[in-house]
Amino acid sequence: MDQHLKDYIRATKQHLRGMSDVKAAFAEVSEEMAREVAAIQEATARGESVIPEIAYGDIESGSVSPEQVAAIKHRGCVVVRGVFPREQAEAWNRQIGEYIDENDYLTHAKEKAGMDTYFADLKAGAPQIYGLYWSKPQVEARQAESMAATKRFLNRLYDVSGPMGDEFDPDQDYAYADRTRRRAPGDTTLGLSPHMDSGSYERWVDPAFQKIYAPIFEGHWKDYDPWKATFRTQTREYQSPAVCSMFRTFQGWTGLTTQGPEDGTLSLLPIANSIAYFLLRALQDDVEADDLCGAKPGRALGATKAWHSDILEGMVSIPTVHPGDTVWWHPDIIHAVADEHKGKDFANVIYVAASPKCAKNEAYARKQAANFLQGRSAPDFAAEDYEVAFKGRATLEDLTELGKTQMAL
Repeated sequence: MDQHLKDYIRATKQHLRGMSDVKAAFAEVSEEMAREVAAIQEATARGESVIPEIAYGDIESGSVSPEQVAAIKHRGCVVVRGVFPREQAEAWNRQIGEYIDENDYLTHAKEKAGMDTYFADLKAGAPQIYGLYWSKPQVEARQAESMAATKRFLNRLYDVSGPMGDEFDPDQDYAYADRTRRRAPGDTTLGLSPHMDSGSYERWVDPAFQKIYAPIFEGHWKDYDPWKATFRTQTREYQSPAVCSMFRTFQGWTGLTTQGPEDGTLSLLPIANSIAYFLLRALQDDVEADDLCGAKPGRALGATKAWHSDILEGMVSIPTVHPGDTVWWHPDIIHAVADEHKGKDFANVIYVAASPKCAKNEAYARKQAANFLQGRSAPDFAAEDYEVAFKGRATLEDLTELGKTQMAL
């Protein structure tokens, strides 16, 4: 990190620390988080999953209960069961495997190793993620009507009203082309330590992020609402391979195989307002004036035992999910991928996020569309461009009318 940025962080921290008694606020937040973590641990000890689960059929019929909505808002995450028929997801899994083999992806990947550095600082290394964006199954999953309906439901959990009008249109979506994970059973090297995406040091220094988190910095952390959309589409992230340029109401993925707690898959810290702890932790006296608990530009924002050990005790695995189920989490939720896959089958997913219509997302979608037409990697990611010459990749003819709208085409 260069000296200019260190000076900027130092000045920002001095400003933020002057806004309230950050020591007292952090003590209060820490007590609340300790209670939340204890409740998670007690539920887990009883064999209960604290991660909310709903059925896609209830989204489709409009019968998700107020209690279920409240649980999702509290936990900041949800498993939506049966967004796709199991047979469909299993077919996609086979087709992606064939796409990889027929185009000799692994040979190409060895030639371009090291281009993607986003996860370089996370001790567990990079997960087994394939730099593919335009296989037909990925495109079909993004443009499916059931996926669009699921995203509408999730987007509507936010209060979109703001001083300059609605922050985004919850009923319209731009596709965010992301990759696919195919993790082999027995793998012990490809985990991903706890982190957040969609902003690292920016969460403290960017003016829009400061407005989003103003109640926290001002000492009124209980007034902070994770579901208030105001200013969230106006943040500016440091550009780097794999730093998301779109605003996502939820990060997420679609399961292509059955996977659960022992299968090297996703863990979450299911506390929607835990960001208050995270932000205030970096403003305490034991952190250097030019440091934000290790946050660096262009990297995932790591949550570490050195700085965040007490809150990380609340991390839990997702429950077992099956092909066609989807998993979603708020952009401020800490998440991880287990170090070891102890299961017997592959743990495979397609990453699909909820990225509603707004000016920020439209600007990115137009750049993304140009890359799609050429088969190049999505603009946010390392320019590996494997699929330019790949046989069987999706083209304009494979897009439905909804798919074309989602791709700004």
